[in-house]
This record gives sequence, C-alpha cells and structure tokens, in this order.
Amino acid sequence: MIKDIQRTNFERVLGNAAQFAIVTIGIVVAFVAVREAQVVLAPLFLAITVGLMFGPVADMLEQRGLPEALSAGLVVLLLLFVIIVGGALFYGPLSEWAERIPVVWDRIQAELANWQEPIAAIGALQEQVKSVLGGGATMEVRVEDGSTVTGIAMLAPAILAQVGVFLVSLYFFLATRDNIRVATLSLCVSRRMRWRTAHVFRDVEQKVSKYLLTISSVNLGVGAVVTLMTWAVGLPSPLLWGAMAAVLNYIPFIGQAFMALVLFLVGLGTTGELFGGLLPMALYFGINFIEGNFVTPNLLGRTMTINPFMIFLSLTFWIWAWGPVGGLIAVPSLLVLYSIVTHILPTRTVAPRKLRRLVTQKASRDTDAAEPKVAPPEPAKPPRRKQERAPKPASAA
Repeated sequence: MIKDIQRTNFERVLGNAAQFAIVTIGIVVAFVAVREAQVVLAPLFLAITVGLMFGPVADMLEQRGLPEALSAGLVVLLLLFVIIVGGALFYGPLSEWAERIPVVWDRIQAELANWQEPIAAIGALQEQVKSVLGGGATMEVRVEDGSTVTGIAMLAPAILAQVGVFLVSLYFFLATRDNIRVATLSLCVSRRMRWRTAHVFRDVEQKVSKYLLTISSVNLGVGAVVTLMTWAVGLPSPLLWGAMAAVLNYIPFIGQAFMALVLFLVGLGTTGELFGGLLPMALYFGINFIEGNFVTPNLLGRTMTINPFMIFLSLTFWIWAWGPVGGLIAVPSLLVLYSIVTHILPTRTVAPRKLRRLVTQKASRDTDAAEPKVAPPEPAKPPRRKQERAPKPASAA
C-alpha cells in the first residue's frame, strides 16, 4: 500500500514537472520567435500602436461623412507630413553639430586631462585587485576596419522595407479596424463572451489612445521647457535638444538617461568646464522629476498608473527583442495586457463614470453588430388532425 502511494506521488510530481518543462520550452521558443521575426513583427506592432493613437482622429473624420479608406489615407498622410517636417527640422542642427564634433571632442579631452590623477589612482587600484586575485592575463582588443558607407548601403533596403510595412499596415489597420473587431466578435459562441470581448476591444482602444495622446502632449511640453532651459544656460541649438528630449521621453528610463548624458557631453564640450556640463544635466533631471511625479500622473489618473517595475521589465524585454521600436511599444503593450487581465479577472479599480459609460455604449454597438443577421428557421408545426364527429344517437321509433 505504501509503495503504491509513493509511486502515485512520484508520478504526480513527474507529470507536473513535465507540464512545467513544456510551458517553459514554449515560452522560450515564443521569445526567440518574436526576436527573430523583428523585421516583420516590429513595424506591424508599431503600426497597430500608432493606429490606436490616431483612431479617434479617423473616427472624427468618418463622422463628418468621409469613407473609412479616405480617412485612413488622410491620417497616414498627416503622419508622413509630421515625420518629414521633423526630419527637416533635425537635419540642419544635426549637420551643424556633425561639423563641430572635432572641436567639442578636443574640449572634452582637455577637460578629461584634469582627471588624470583620479583615473590613475583607479587604475592602480585595479592592478592591485588583479594581483590579489591572480588575474595576470591580458585582454587583446582588435578593431577590424570596415566601411561605414558599405554598412549603411546594406542596411538601407531593410530600413525602407520596414518603413513600407509600417505605413501599409497602418493604413489597412485604420481602414478595417471596425471590420476586424466585428469579425473577431462573430467568432464568439455566446452573447456574454461577445460582450466581454467587445469591452476588451474598447477598453484597449480607449486606454492606449488616451495614454499616447496624453504622453505626446506632455512630451511636447517637456521639449518646450528643455528648449528654454538650454537657451537660458547658453547651449547652442536649443531647438535640437528640446526636440530630442521630446522624442526620447517616449522611452521611459533609458530615454531620459541618454538625454541627460547628451546634455552633459554637450555642455562639457561647449563650455570646457565640468560645471557647464553638470548644470544642464541637473536642470533636465529636475524637469523630468516634476513631469514624472506630478504632471503625468495627474493627467493620466490612477486608472492608467502602472507599476514602475512592470514598466522596467516590459522595457527590458522589448528593447532586447526589437531595439528602439520595442522601447516605443513597451508601455502600450502593458496597457493591452492590463485591459485583458482586468476583464478576465476583474479588480476593484473603478474607472471614471464617463469612461465606463462610453466603453459600455461602444461595446453594446459592437455586440449588436456581431449578432447573426439571419434568424434560425422555426421548427415546422405538426399538421392538425381533423376531429372525428361522434355518431348521432338513433331517434326512437
């Protein structure tokens, strides 16, 4: 009896371990597949994210009587216009700074020459640690000569292909988003499932659109403030640094850290003093602190607040998988996952009444649109039998 019980427990543990191993292998394979399919999936996911952001604009155009295909085309043209104007504004200051890089680098080297003694002390400490740990092996670094022009020429077709996939995917997503939603709801087998799925669709659209539009407004404000700050401290090309701060602010943590480093190097190279590099960096951190702790939470509200640790994990994964594009979709992907989880496992977080009413109305319209149009045939009724008349009683003679 005891042997049978032990064998049963062992088989149960072995079965659980096998299931866990299968799930782990599936997750690893999915991660690798997502990373390897970057050329196709990255622009596609970015198009869906941008499409959710510009969805209200397309809805506004459709309410004015424009067909879906035309409204989607106008939104794509508007986005192209913004990208071209932004690239033209960036081109002039960037070309100017490309010519000034040697001068700035000489000033940075001159300032670094004053730090030789601390660096030498650190080097001596490193040698002592190596001698104590017995690490006498030397590392040889070889730099292979490669042509930058050849590398750019090899990357250009891939970049153009990804841009083409992004624009085409964005257009078709905006033009057919209602059809995709109704077709998905039609696959649900019950009205309750259709109702819940419609709420997920509308909640995702509302949250992602609100988040991206709010963050875009906040980033424009951050860019304007950084422009004024860099102009006040005397850095050249303040518009360039303001625009760069607005763009990098879409990527949490990493974008701000990179912008602070850029301001430090530009300030150090322009003024030739350590204080000149630390001042704009410190002011930028102050602007970012106010924006991250007071402005953005008040504009988004508590319903859009996400744990910073979850944001960091999502950012780490997507940047590992897709690079800068992954950094742009890290937070929207969390919002999508959060909306799905909250409808599967409802929480106590209550959205604003106006938002709940709007989501419910749109979900009801989507559910009604996904209902089958043709009613099922009614069962045939059995023919009525004629009642037999009873024979009349014979009259008495």
